[in-house]
Amino acid sequence: MTRRLVNLGHGFWNVRCTMKIGGILNIGTHVSIVRKKSGRFLILDSYTLNGEIKDQVMGLTDDGRLVDAVLNLHPFHTLHCDAMARDFPGAKFYGSERHRRVCPGVPWEGEAVESPEVVGQFEEDLLFSLPQGIDYISADESVHAGSLLAYHPESGALHVDDTFNVLPVPPVLRRRIPKLLLHPTLKKALKTHDGALDEFCSWLEALGRDWEGVAALCAAHNGVQRFSKGEFTRATERASHRINEKLAA
Repeated sequence: MTRRLVNLGHGFWNVRCTMKIGGILNIGTHVSIVRKKSGRFLILDSYTLNGEIKDQVMGLTDDGRLVDAVLNLHPFHTLHCDAMARDFPGAKFYGSERHRRVCPGVPWEGEAVESPEVVGQFEEDLLFSLPQGIDYISADESVHAGSLLAYHPESGALHVDDTFNVLPVPPVLRRRIPKLLLHPTLKKALKTHDGALDEFCSWLEALGRDWEGVAALCAAHNGVQRFSKGEFTRATERASHRINEKLAA
């Protein structure tokens, strides 16, 4: 997974970035750039930009001057927030309570990124969804299943950190491996009240119906997965059935 800018069309770019575990294994990460109907830009999540990728992003956004806001959607993706604040000093920065706590040097806006007040500001260009039945910010810091999902209807691109995973496998194996996987810590992320699993599965299936136009799923650590018309809806239904069978037993 090398660093590259993926143009998904209609004003949506996904920046594939490097993230190494132990300095060796590159599991990748990402940010996305959204051109608003106004012609200005939003950035989803944070990364320390450098080299050719930074030149491309700055060229696209007039050296960052056209970036209105940076929305940090995953509470445990905090490594690059300070660098983003340095690169885009004119942008507003939104994050979760954990972002503000872990990165106090960033000039965060007062409202949390997942709040109705914040997501409502950008509904002309993006739709957001917070998974139900699981913790957004888990007390166990190794549990990263919760994230705020952002969908760009104009391009059909869905930006998601960790809640959904995709595996870049050869076509010959595609029939055996689902196109949409759920984060392996999902079981630990479930809320403790009765019916939490049902809430999550209901949310997942409703998401597939409401966002049936998803054509590309941009996952943080695995890459970009393409979907044909109606395929995302079927993929969420299958993922719901699999996790329900696995965890309800």
